[in-house]
Amino acid sequence: MKSRYFGFRGGWLTFWVTVACATDMTLFGYDQGVFGGVIVTDDFLNTLGIAGNASLQGSITAIYDIGCFFGAIAAFVVGDKLGRKKTVLLGTTIMSVGAILQITTYSVAQMVNSITNAFGEIVGRIIAGIGNGINTATAPPWQAETSKASWRGKLIVIELILNIAGFSLSNWVTFGFSFVPGPIAWRVPLACQFLFIAVLYGTVPWLPESPRWLVAKGRDKEAEQILADIEGTEVEDPYVQTELSEIKWASDYEKTHHVRIRDLVRGKQGSEGGSCALRRLLLGMAAQAMQQLSGINVTSYYLPTVLIVSVGLSNRMARLLAACNSVSYLLFSLIGIPNVERWGRRKMLMYAAAGQGFCYLIITVLIRYSEKSNFAGGKEVASASVAFFFLYYVFFGIGFQGVPWLYPAEINGLALRSKGTALGTATNWIFNFMVVEITQIGIQSLQWKFYIIWTVLNLSFVPFVYLFFVETAGRTLEDIDNYFRDHHEILVFRDKLATSSKRPQEYIEKENHEIRRQSSVNPRAMSLAANHRRFSTISAEDAGTTGYAPGPEMKVDGSYKEM
Repeated sequence: MKSRYFGFRGGWLTFWVTVACATDMTLFGYDQGVFGGVIVTDDFLNTLGIAGNASLQGSITAIYDIGCFFGAIAAFVVGDKLGRKKTVLLGTTIMSVGAILQITTYSVAQMVNSITNAFGEIVGRIIAGIGNGINTATAPPWQAETSKASWRGKLIVIELILNIAGFSLSNWVTFGFSFVPGPIAWRVPLACQFLFIAVLYGTVPWLPESPRWLVAKGRDKEAEQILADIEGTEVEDPYVQTELSEIKWASDYEKTHHVRIRDLVRGKQGSEGGSCALRRLLLGMAAQAMQQLSGINVTSYYLPTVLIVSVGLSNRMARLLAACNSVSYLLFSLIGIPNVERWGRRKMLMYAAAGQGFCYLIITVLIRYSEKSNFAGGKEVASASVAFFFLYYVFFGIGFQGVPWLYPAEINGLALRSKGTALGTATNWIFNFMVVEITQIGIQSLQWKFYIIWTVLNLSFVPFVYLFFVETAGRTLEDIDNYFRDHHEILVFRDKLATSSKRPQEYIEKENHEIRRQSSVNPRAMSLAANHRRFSTISAEDAGTTGYAPGPEMKVDGSYKEM
């Protein structure tokens, strides 16, 4: 039917799902960065009556993360009931209300006193945070469940790179409006959220629901058609039937072995250890916790403050450098797109953590010497630390920007994917709140010692990932389910099946066997299988990386042989 999705199928349909999910993450990045510029705007501080009150400034900034935390918990509760699309629309609507409150709280009638103004801003930021928490917990699994295995990692990394683009845009918008006097300097940057909200309302309603969510709800026919539309083929295609069969089998298995989260916390694992649900939940949550404990929001929210207080730069120069840094951050993060499948999730996290730890180590040393009263070159040494703040963002953009958001959407099984992603997102936001809340106080009270914390944490992530993290690159979501059904060892560093950045051969052979079986059903299926192979022009080298290998070759008599 040409009327479905305005006639878009295959790659174009995936493109539009990516536009919606990427817009959601761009809005997340914009919101994360815009307040770093707003909180150093004189008119904003005077309007709220919080100029010179570092504690209250930190609380108003960080309270957004509390809203995001509760939004992620809300996604945990309603996500599986509403589905991915409706949940995103719910979050977007709530964000709209929060944005309006932030922009309009300061009307003349409401400006009774500074407490009222601060309270209005706090309420607006909490509500906006709830909406953002819902959306950031839902967009990654929606993208993961509507993407081919060979595209999944790249697409979610692209979304998180656009998150950086939103962050960069917010830095430049607030820098540009810093030259404008009065409330426009901060009202307009906050109002720009509605550009992204409009795109979400214009795309999400007509896009396909997650086929895996539909299977979990018993709506197999709808799921079958969406899988065919995503592949750009017909429902009779044996590849589609194979994928549908694997999704249904995984869904049935998880329902049979499902254990409630409250029982998992009590140590119950279900029959025969089930599918390692608790371990998978904790791995996804650990990835998100590591992202925040890497110290990214010491600089994302407060880079102008860090450059003013720790380095000694002027307000205007600090803003300009923060904006320039965001561009560098965006450009270097592009390295992650082609390499997220080639290097794999484990290597990207380990390389990035080592680089981030090195940067914070040098920053610590340089700021230490800059603060020594008897050190002649203190100012020059402090200025040199700016280069390592920039380099830190390079490592973070390559590895830690995208993978921690991708990993929970991949590592959790179908029965807990929405809840697991929501818990991972909630973990991210609660650690985000902690970091943002302590940063201003830490910089002022601990000075150079504050940066030792982030040095130690980043370097500790390298062995942690090496020992415990299972590789997900190149695997279908059902491959990952198969691994956890059959392997219950917690330490994985010696298991090549768990650590290989390429799709294991046994999974490829199993998929080819199932495609051959599905292809024998009818002649039309055989023809579709041949077409599917002809248009999937993937090199033998990439087959292991992307998770797609050439299928069987059809003989003249209608039987199949291996290619």
